[in-house]
Amino acid sequence: MDFTYSRKNIYAVADEAERKRIFEYNEGYKKFLDNGKTERETVAETIVMAEKSGYKPYTLGDKINKGDKLYYNNRGKGLFLLHAGTADVAKNGVRILVAHVDSPRLDLKQVPLYEKSDIAFLKTHYYGGIKKYQWLTIPLALHGVVVLKGGKKIDINIGESDSDPVFYITDLLPHLSQEQYKKTISEGFQAENLNLIVGGIPAAGEDSDAVKKGVLAILNEKYGIVEEDFLSAELEAVPAVKAKDVGLDRAFVASYGHDDRVCAYPEITATLETETNQTVLTILADKEEIGSEGNTGMQCILIRDILDEIAKSYGVNPAVLREHSMCLSADVTAGYDPAYASAFEEMNVGFVNRGVTLTKFTGSRGKSGSSDASAEYIGYLRGVLDAEGVIWQTGELGRVDLGGGGTVAMYIANNNIDTVDMGVPVLSMHAPYELVSKADVYSAHKAFSAFIK
Repeated sequence: MDFTYSRKNIYAVADEAERKRIFEYNEGYKKFLDNGKTERETVAETIVMAEKSGYKPYTLGDKINKGDKLYYNNRGKGLFLLHAGTADVAKNGVRILVAHVDSPRLDLKQVPLYEKSDIAFLKTHYYGGIKKYQWLTIPLALHGVVVLKGGKKIDINIGESDSDPVFYITDLLPHLSQEQYKKTISEGFQAENLNLIVGGIPAAGEDSDAVKKGVLAILNEKYGIVEEDFLSAELEAVPAVKAKDVGLDRAFVASYGHDDRVCAYPEITATLETETNQTVLTILADKEEIGSEGNTGMQCILIRDILDEIAKSYGVNPAVLREHSMCLSADVTAGYDPAYASAFEEMNVGFVNRGVTLTKFTGSRGKSGSSDASAEYIGYLRGVLDAEGVIWQTGELGRVDLGGGGTVAMYIANNNIDTVDMGVPVLSMHAPYELVSKADVYSAHKAFSAFIK
């Protein structure tokens, strides 16, 4: 009898029917990615999915009845899906799934538009952790909203249609880059130079800032925007590329925004499709990439408010409900990349094609900034996943003392809720175009379904 532990490659053990399910599931995931490149778009797309499954809008303070399927839209940037089950929440608590739907990107500054050397630019401020050079010389689209002076909100989506123009950030040609080559990456690529080219034709009859004024004329004609309206705008530059299969065998998906929509989509589909008598709260959160701050991030007290409303409706002490609740913080982890093997400790890292990855703790150095889930909770989850035939693995975020990172797990755990991170391993995480295994995406769906049963 073999007493050793080893990971399984999903593709190696999946039969033909399972492989078909994997590939069909990822067709839906790719459409989800293309339709939701920002937190606002992802929330809107999820509401469409939820309403098709019978979910209705919820207002804080309304009574929640057993059997209700409700959603709470938090300012268009966050979403709570609630399935009110028949199981005793005083004993079983709530099964909570949390993923974030914001991704690294370039936000426009509030006063962004300027002209220099007969070219019009939009100034940006990067959001989240990026390698700045990766955003140069790629096609970019502009997504978001502009609130006009009278209060009217205008939706913006430029660069995704085949007939749309795209936006562009320049880089220096190799022939003149000798000085650039001598600098560190952080010195050679300055944040203040991440500015989008948006125009080059001067407006007729203008002596100064003629190209800038030409751009403003286009914006005003199409959207009714004047320059001052940028002050009340949230506009995000994201890659103008679609999700695509990778490899001759199509085993992988490349896309912008896998972190963390690759966990959001499986938690949504698990919630909408899984038959369960448990009470399930599925959360799409904003602002994770910048610390989960603000009233749409997971540090906001809104999660406690909603849990309190569930407890009140069920006639249960809120503290008791939280004590018996469980959470999967569904966030990605760094997948092992053999091209950069020294960044990882191979015995404790998530490998692509080997399933969703359970990360007992995140943080950095001596586990700083981590909730570090208990052995008892991990043991419970092992039983749940194994009973449902889920192929899964464990991993850490890189080699000890090399760097590290955090998730929303500790903010959930601070409410006296057992919480652990579980997500899909990603290659090239935080790049404009990331890579995941289709098998791992489907493994996440199966894992989340098992958890909420």
